[in-house]
Amino acid sequence: MTLALALLLCMFLGTHGFNTQHVIEPQPNFDPEKFSGEWYRLGLADESPFFAMVKNQLKVSKGLLEQDAKGNMNLTMWTMRPYGCSVNVYSYEMTDVPGEFTYFSKRHKITKDITIVETNYTDYSLVLKYKSMDKEYTQVALYGRSSILRPDLIQIFRSFALTLGFSEEAIVTATEVDPCPILEPSQLWIHTLGYINSVLLNIWGRVFDLAQTIIGEMQHYNASSV
Repeated sequence: MTLALALLLCMFLGTHGFNTQHVIEPQPNFDPEKFSGEWYRLGLADESPFFAMVKNQLKVSKGLLEQDAKGNMNLTMWTMRPYGCSVNVYSYEMTDVPGEFTYFSKRHKITKDITIVETNYTDYSLVLKYKSMDKEYTQVALYGRSSILRPDLIQIFRSFALTLGFSEEAIVTATEVDPCPILEPSQLWIHTLGYINSVLLNIWGRVFDLAQTIIGEMQHYNASSV
């Protein structure tokens, strides 16, 4: 490796590597009761290869955060899927530090930490997942009490993510609102029926093409056998 190439590599890593020296503290005097309620995920910063493939599909999604009797927090998130409305529940266990929680990731099979970095409770919150700053697991999420993307909140989110070392390409704000669970049940049912109909038509088309191929092969075989 030439000296010039080595310098370029160092510059690239320096601008795209995480700031592991940044001390990340939770919201001072964090109040879980004030933090409970409805939230909309407006943006996400994620350096993982998987997110790079799906980031253009990110939508504003609705969540409901509820505190249980033990002080733990349960987050319910709704997402529209081809078959209808999907519901996921995440259980965050409280720690000795107010504003910091842990949960077991079924997807990655590891325990992750959740830090409520900053919130004013009425408009927005910045949430950091996995302070170990691993590009595969670490995320920063912007949540708002409304689904509206306010420029000032987006700027707070982007500035914080950049401070941690996230690249510009890894910081995404959603432009479309996920209709689930905002749609009425009848609308969701219509959406599901439309999807089922499209799947059945696709299957029928494949079966028809296969039948035509088989008939053609049989005719060709019969003709060659005469």
